[in-house]
Amino acid sequence: MSRAMNLTLPEAEVKRICLSQGVSISAIEPLQSGGTRLVCTTPAGAEEMRLCFRSHIIDGAVTRHRFYRPPGAQGGY
Repeated sequence: MSRAMNLTLPEAEVKRICLSQGVSISAIEPLQSGGTRLVCTTPAGAEEMRLCFRSHIIDGAVTRHRFYRPPGAQGGY
């Protein structure tokens, strides 16, 4: 099972919910098409978040930034 998922929620809310559930984040990025891409550290954490976010999961392809730089990094968003 993949550790990654695309969600319709804003990044801050995804981080808050992961923290409250005790699930660690491997990577997180805003989606160009809107929403957030979340990659959990473990498959078990990803499965738990899929249950929490089941009504917010984006099915199908999404538009991502070609090369993502986190906020605060040189050239970041």
